[in-house]
Amino acid sequence: MAADPSVPTAGGPGEGDLTLHLLGGFRLLHATAHIVVPRGLQRVIALIGLRPGATRSQVAGLLWPDVSEERALSSLRTALWRLRQDPCCPMTVAGDTVRLAPAVRLDVDDLVGTAERVRNGDDPRTTAGALAAGRHDLLPGWYDDWVLLDRERLRQLRLHMLEQVSAQHLAAGRHGEALEAALEAMAAEPLRETPHRLVVRIHLAEGNAFEAVHAFYVYRDLLRRELRLEPSPAMSALLDDTLAPIRAASRPATGRDTAARPSPAGRPT
Repeated sequence: MAADPSVPTAGGPGEGDLTLHLLGGFRLLHATAHIVVPRGLQRVIALIGLRPGATRSQVAGLLWPDVSEERALSSLRTALWRLRQDPCCPMTVAGDTVRLAPAVRLDVDDLVGTAERVRNGDDPRTTAGALAAGRHDLLPGWYDDWVLLDRERLRQLRLHMLEQVSAQHLAAGRHGEALEAALEAMAAEPLRETPHRLVVRIHLAEGNAFEAVHAFYVYRDLLRRELRLEPSPAMSALLDDTLAPIRAASRPATGRDTAARPSPAGRPT
């Protein structure tokens, strides 16, 4: 491990805080300098960052699942020895547990902390970076089982956070902010219904019936094309009052007209 000489630093090795980025790819920074870390040691650092306080056996078993425990522990000892030779080592070892050093800031912790504040009811206007937090996937291109598990956990955490932010803004009548958060969630998972439902609700709250109907059919067409599914009855019901006059006007004038009445999910004519 060594600081990239092409990037200036504010002080010598060991001075200042370290920042570990795992969202969008592995990056370890000392001040503004990128620290070059071999891929094998990246895995060790990333896992310990995601499993704070894990025992040596747990870390070794996750990193080297296909070898004996004795060999896995030996590989971990070697990796930890190599890390601790560097002045910018981001780890601390206490007894049988390994964790990031207290001075290391982890971007995953920022996402989790922001989501927790939103979940606890903090005003979303004071939750700094809620929309941008976790915008990138955890360690893209890594396919270890422990990475895949945490990647999905953080993805779901962010989606629920964005939806809650949108709902809180909507309840407070801040329609622009509500729409921004809902669209951010929609961009993260286009087939997920909840953000689309929020968009329809926001447009209806603003009195924009056309936008609400348009948003509904855009989602319905996407769902049919990708999954051959229909929106849920709960989403269709959002437009019942809006579409009622259109349906009433399109009812047959006489009993001889057998034209079918549009269903809740049918496009009005």
